[in-house]
Amino acid sequence: MRDPRFEKLAHVLVTHSTRVQSGERVLVEGFDIPDEMLIALIRTIREAGGTPLVSIKHQRIQRELIMAQDDSVPFAGDYEAYRMKQVDVYMGLRGSYNVMELSDVSAEAMKQYDQKWLQPVHLDIRVPNTKWVVLRWPLASMAQQANMSTGAFEDFYFDVCTMDYGRMASAIEPLKALMESTEQVHIKGPGTDLSFSIKDIPAIPCAGECNIPDGECFTAPVRDSVSGVIQFNTPTLYHGVTFTDIRLRFKDGKIIEATCNNTARLNEILDADEGARYTGEFAIGFNPFITEPMLDILFDEKIAGSFHFTPGQAYEDADNGNRSGVHWDMVMIQTPEYGGGEIAFDGEVIRQDGLFVRKDLRGLNPEALRG
Repeated sequence: MRDPRFEKLAHVLVTHSTRVQSGERVLVEGFDIPDEMLIALIRTIREAGGTPLVSIKHQRIQRELIMAQDDSVPFAGDYEAYRMKQVDVYMGLRGSYNVMELSDVSAEAMKQYDQKWLQPVHLDIRVPNTKWVVLRWPLASMAQQANMSTGAFEDFYFDVCTMDYGRMASAIEPLKALMESTEQVHIKGPGTDLSFSIKDIPAIPCAGECNIPDGECFTAPVRDSVSGVIQFNTPTLYHGVTFTDIRLRFKDGKIIEATCNNTARLNEILDADEGARYTGEFAIGFNPFITEPMLDILFDEKIAGSFHFTPGQAYEDADNGNRSGVHWDMVMIQTPEYGGGEIAFDGEVIRQDGLFVRKDLRGLNPEALRG
């Protein structure tokens, strides 16, 4: 049975997120998603004049491939890198029947996957050279993460993913301009006193172009400028392992101390390469429909009143020079329910307890974006 919500979402992905043009080759990569959604995308891409290519994957099979730790992993990376170079647009729709599917894959196997497959294909080729969008798919496992029934979560998912991103895009512009004129950032909150520079690094507004759902503006700290401590209050899922109560201490840009509920595994990841202990991204989140964490980073990093700070690889369009096979978005929520906190730019508080206080930024507060 055709679900009109599939066609509405396909329209957002094709006409807004990636703006598919006539003659463009579009790679659609689907992990455990319904055939009907793929068909809706194929038809919508063709209507826009694009050429759809489809790759169907399953998380259980992906786990088996990653665990091999043999020549098949770099070979798969080479194969998919070649394929990615042939396309103009990438759409990644990623469902998972079990979000812990990779929890028993060794750190060594994940490191090989990151360095020989994931990074060459996605960070080195797809991100800088294609128009792209990635999103999750609302399976029952995702509803469990959100502590919702499957039906209620599907309704929430489609409302969030098909909101008015045009309104959001207009409201972000003053924040982008402010970030690009700012030198020093100072963040305070429970267990957190962190400062760093963002001088001369571009700020990138995100309103449904690369992620669905969306709602953030990101930049990167000057690599060696980060100083102080941050105590994250949001659980994070990385390579199938859940981490809570992450606390990082920085000196001259480098994480010199890292603790959490699984300190040994945390430090294994941060020791994967030299760049993993430096920060590649700082972003402010403001999606008005996302207010609680659900262990899915594409949602959690957009929580209204949040920011995220990212050990590892920097994006080339907001580049501080840091290179790593790791890119780990860690989220801090600063609404009153989560302890509050403030973000100051060059000594001026621009957001207090999750709400923007500058007049030119208030269009990003939840009541304004909801309409």
